[in-house]
Amino acid sequence: MTGQGLDWVLGVDGGGTKTVAVVANSLGDVLSYQMMAGLDPTAGPEWEARLADLARHLGPVEAAVLGLPYHDEIPAISARQIELGRVAFGENCHVVNDVAVAFEGAFAGQDGVLILAGTGSMAWARGPLGTRRVGGWGDAFGDEGSAYWIGRTALGIVSQHLDGRRASADFTRDLLHRLGIATDALIGWTYGHANPRAGVAAVAAHVSALAQTGDPEAGVVMAQAAAHLAMLGRTAAAACGAHHPVDWSFAGGVFNDPTLLTATLKSMNTLPVTPRLPPVGGAVLLAAKQAGWRVDPDFIARLAASLGAQHKIESF
Repeated sequence: MTGQGLDWVLGVDGGGTKTVAVVANSLGDVLSYQMMAGLDPTAGPEWEARLADLARHLGPVEAAVLGLPYHDEIPAISARQIELGRVAFGENCHVVNDVAVAFEGAFAGQDGVLILAGTGSMAWARGPLGTRRVGGWGDAFGDEGSAYWIGRTALGIVSQHLDGRRASADFTRDLLHRLGIATDALIGWTYGHANPRAGVAAVAAHVSALAQTGDPEAGVVMAQAAAHLAMLGRTAAAACGAHHPVDWSFAGGVFNDPTLLTATLKSMNTLPVTPRLPPVGGAVLLAAKQAGWRVDPDFIARLAASLGAQHKIESF
């Protein structure tokens, strides 16, 4: 893009699997909507080149907010993200955790509890006691209920069946068929991905599809994921001092599974707030505030309409 004025801002939702970047003007109109591979710094150094590529195509802008994975979690990674963000988009570039932009999008500046379940999982809450986060410990020992957790759990069931520890013939056959791999290729397929975390997370969509066909083991996996996600939400609500009934919402492709969404609703014991904006919209909203623009209900409504994002969540 060329010829930008001083009334353009950039919002980036850089998840573990994919990145969405949006340029918008001061009216709330989306001028550019780009999708690309994820900006996960733990998956290799390629994220740095992708960020620079975004700047070449979408910069310069008046202000930018980048929602990036692992920010404020690992100091060395956070410092590098800030450094490269400012190199790419200037000093008025602000880096936050990717869940923070999802929260801002869902509530558009209001308090509440967001349960996010994409490649990873976390609950982010703001209330009388301030901002709190629960979960988000990463795939090595956390991210319960996420797409990665669902994929890892499902592959574990398959491996246990293949070596005789578990009788799960139908689930194993159907999942391997959907993945297009032979029984003796499971290890090579799983660890052969350029980004193994994203590869395992992609299995979740197939588990969801099996659950919707009535496969009992797939259904159990999705129900277990829902229980983990609801626990994140309830714990975060208590930590931030939110009062019952809790205003809560959700984001991330895992919630496209109807069984999981219904189970989470039941466990939270109240209906969710429909997300006002998708995560990338939350990044644009924060960037607009950083630019000093007037961010009122009309701006938010126009941005939502321009994004085509009402009642929409990300796909798996």
